[in-house]
Amino acid sequence: MKIRIKEQSIRFRLTQSDVRNLHAQGKLEEHTDFLTGRFTYAIEQTEKGTLSAAFENGRITLQISREMINELKSTDRVGFSGNSGTLKLLIEKDFTCLDNTIEDQSDNYPNPLLA
Repeated sequence: MKIRIKEQSIRFRLTQSDVRNLHAQGKLEEHTDFLTGRFTYAIEQTEKGTLSAAFENGRITLQISREMINELKSTDRVGFSGNSGTLKLLIEKDFTCLDNTIEDQSDNYPNPLLA
């Protein structure tokens, strides 16, 4: 799982195994350790029908409904977007890049533009 943050926008990008694990467990969590603390980013299943997010104790949590998780896993749907106050939220499948990159992309979704 990758996270991109710019101003009032947070974007979560999920590999194929991320989507499978989210579907099976109802949550994902990763972290980055700094010298002074840990930054955690997570996705959790919720009963709400819209995306929402919370930030507490160095942890960003994106909440997504079971229906959305099912759709990500079982259809060609690329992702979902929403707002949490003024914060823009996006969760999407992570596709292989069109240009050369040193990043491991073996678990990314095939890029439809390469077809």
